[in-house]
Amino acid sequence: QVQLVESGGGLVQAGGSLRLTCTASGSIFSINTMRWYRQAPGKQRELVAAITSGGYTNYADSVKGRFAISRDNATNTVYLQMNSLKPEDTAVYYCYLLSERVYWGQGTQVTVSS
Repeated sequence: QVQLVESGGGLVQAGGSLRLTCTASGSIFSINTMRWYRQAPGKQRELVAAITSGGYTNYADSVKGRFAISRDNATNTVYLQMNSLKPEDTAVYYCYLLSERVYWGQGTQVTVSS
């Protein structure tokens, strides 16, 4: 059974930074993709950033230059460093793993005050 555990959300002022962490446990293919999605109230869930086990990354245009995704393959952990946060970044952030199937984390709230 694969589980994803997220941490690092919270309340921060605009311009501040937060670092999200997601650790996957269980039987996971060594070749996989991990992503961060977010969902704001009344909006659809959207992709924020993705990283493959080989280190290839891609980002939503809205976060390019401000957010950085990275991972530690030895511990199946993915990070999202979020800098220069804006009120519009406020959302629940979800970790996603594509292994032999898709897995989702429980979500962590990020609130950016103006």
